[in-house]
Formats: sequence, C-alpha cells, structure tokens
Amino acid sequence: MVPSSPSITTGNEKEVVRAYFNGTGFERWRRIYSDTREVNRVQEHIRRGHNKTVAAVLHWLEEDGDVKARSFCDAGCGVGSLTLPLAAMGASRITASDLSEAMLSEAQQRAVAAGVGAEQVGFHVADLEALRGEFHTVICLDVFIHYPQQAAEAMVRHLASLSRDRLIVSFAPYTLSLSLLKAIGSIFPGASKVTRAYILKESGIVAAAAAAGFQPTGRHMFCSAPFYFSRLLEFQRCG
Repeated sequence: MVPSSPSITTGNEKEVVRAYFNGTGFERWRRIYSDTREVNRVQEHIRRGHNKTVAAVLHWLEEDGDVKARSFCDAGCGVGSLTLPLAAMGASRITASDLSEAMLSEAQQRAVAAGVGAEQVGFHVADLEALRGEFHTVICLDVFIHYPQQAAEAMVRHLASLSRDRLIVSFAPYTLSLSLLKAIGSIFPGASKVTRAYILKESGIVAAAAAAGFQPTGRHMFCSAPFYFSRLLEFQRCG
C-alpha cells in the first residue's frame, strides 16, 4: 500500500537505496558506469544493457532537433551517464539529481573532467519526490528497479507533473520469464545474496502516466541477458 503521508515511496526502500549507493554499492556502480575493464561478467552485461538504453534516449532527443532550445531533468542521474553525453550534444539547461551524495559527487567530478560547467548542468542531491520545477523533458532511467509497483507508479505521476511535453522512463518489466528468473535467484545462490530488485507491470506505468495526461509514443526493450532487462517508454503530453 502507498502510505498516506506525502512520501511516494513505501516502507524503507528509499533509505535502503540511499544507504546502498552511498556505501557498498557506490564503488560497484561507479565501475559499471565507466570504461574500466575491472568488471566481472555480470557487471559487463549490466553496463552493456544500460549503455544501449542511454543511446536510445539520446537518439530520440537528437531526432527532435536542437536540444539547446529545451530544458531537461535527469532524475536519478547516478554518475552522469546520460547527463554528460546530453550536455555534449549541446543541451544547455539540464537539472541532474540523485539521492546519493556519493553518486552525485562522482557525476560532478566527471562533468568537470569533461569540461561541462555549472552554467550548463545544475547538480542537486534530491529524492525524486523532492524535485520541483518545470522542464520540457523529464527522464528517469534504471531507477524504478529499486521500488515496488505502487511506489514506482506514484513516482511516474510526480515526474510527469514536472514535464511540459515529454517523459521518458525505463524499468525492468514484469514477464513470465523474468518472474521465473527472479524466483530462481531467490533460491540460488541464496536469498542473502539477492539484490533488492523489483519487476514492474508495464500497464501500471502506462496508466500512471495517462493519469497525468501523457500517452506512450515510443517503446523499446533492451536485454543483455541474463542480468539486464529494461523496458524504455517515451510519453508525450496529450493535446
């Protein structure tokens, strides 16, 4: 159940995610979202899949024409794997946020190394529900895997409220095969080693966006089996 308080997350998922990406998970994901060869097979599959997702989003944005005329919100930006190439494309109004101070600090360091200035990208430590403002395009990639269905749907509605025209999100979709893989993973190699992860019903995500006045206009599925599955959805505001 979604709590009656203003928070759009359920239980303690948000604090678990924050602690993980500020702690033991930071170095692991910093390596995955980099060019280093010091990754194992699982991490390489995740990197490959995530890079395909980011590339598809950049292609959509490039097809629009001049990104300089648009404002962007990269919600859950991590180490900047979308923000930085978007800035390199010429986008001059990007707001990038993450709930992890460690991940955001890494993104800022990478921005400096890439010559991306504060006048082009504004970095903020913030929960998704704390985001405010109005943007042409709001993007949230590979974040919802950390949250259950109702919390993710509430996040979609909130992010949609920040967008004038377009919303782009990705998530691990609920399918029979993924459901079986998740169930097997809970048994082997042992529940204590299973990373907290959620697979979501696409119909619920679409309905949440529709409730905020958006309709789907683009759809991709990216798979770097068996460790990365991502449904990428693009929505446009109706009317």
